[in-house]
Amino acid sequence: MQETTSGGRADGIREYVADGIVVTWEASRCQHAAECVRGLPRVFDRDRRPWIDPTGASIDETVTVIDRCPSFALGYRTHDGRGRTAPAVAEKGGPQRASSRSAG
Repeated sequence: MQETTSGGRADGIREYVADGIVVTWEASRCQHAAECVRGLPRVFDRDRRPWIDPTGASIDETVTVIDRCPSFALGYRTHDGRGRTAPAVAEKGGPQRASSRSAG
């Protein structure tokens, strides 16, 4: 498992990479609903560093739990083309941040 900050992006999105899936987390969006830690503690553990380990469960299990994240702080890209990203948000005085959600 590998943790990275996405390509030097200023948006603060972190990526957690495993075979077949990249899990993303955007801390500024997180509402701490804990759907992730209750739903799949083998992958999401607040006491571990890094706190996300996508090798802890199957891709399908991980995707199912991430899809329950109400704030879209968690997202993913899978090897088979599935993905989840936060919807675009208009910022005051600035352009919209382009994001999309696709499932398949």
